[in-house]
Amino acid sequence: MPIIEITSLNHPGVEIFSSLTEAQLRNRLEPERGIFIAESPKVIRVALSAGYEPLALLCEPKHMEGDAADIVAGRPNLPIYTGERELLSLLTGYALTRGVLCAFRRPMPKSIEDVCRNARRIVVIQGVTDTTNIGAIFRSAAALGMDAVVLTTDSCDPLNRRAVRVSMGSVFLIPWTWTDASLKEIRRLGFRTAAMALAEDSISLDAPSLKNEPKLAIIMGTEGDGLPHDAIAGADYVVRIPMAHGVDSLNVAAASAVAFWELGNKVQ
Repeated sequence: MPIIEITSLNHPGVEIFSSLTEAQLRNRLEPERGIFIAESPKVIRVALSAGYEPLALLCEPKHMEGDAADIVAGRPNLPIYTGERELLSLLTGYALTRGVLCAFRRPMPKSIEDVCRNARRIVVIQGVTDTTNIGAIFRSAAALGMDAVVLTTDSCDPLNRRAVRVSMGSVFLIPWTWTDASLKEIRRLGFRTAAMALAEDSISLDAPSLKNEPKLAIIMGTEGDGLPHDAIAGADYVVRIPMAHGVDSLNVAAASAVAFWELGNKVQ
């Protein structure tokens, strides 16, 4: 296997782990050249099992025969950059989680038709820009019976390094794609929409009508401002989570977990 020991922050080939911004890694102008970074052996294994193409590994020496030994051994042609922990931290700008990073080829975006073809329950993430919330929503969606995730283009990238880490690799387990903010494509595919919002005409999350919908899209908005007025006004349902002690709302990640548990496909 090509093991490359680095002694300089300018070593050729390591720029994908250091100098490229998230926007450059994503490469909207040339999606086929896009890259994303996964942290920790566990998350890297999930990505590999899901069929994502690895490009290079950055690994502390002790992990090459430790936590990441199976990854190293299973990819004999994968370039593996290694060096002392302090140097790798200076290179990336942060302490490596479990001492291992992997650069992957970013997949080409899927169409909504492909993502939602056999779906009964999907979540639409509208305008959520916090990476931690995105990762947590994906983890809950994968665990609690959602079939797909659709994000409006003003939301955070699910393949952002931190979002991937927070999701514990769940972004690789559930189909997802982008849409514009109109949600017309969602309705065209036969989904009724349920906007999670506080409104006078809202219904409770446990309303039987919601569970009886054959195809339902749960729309989650950003914290603070919530969903835009037009998204709420245009939804088939406006839905609230009943709460005690005068609390009016939950963090969007927490609210999504509650909604997915109530309305998602139940795991037997």
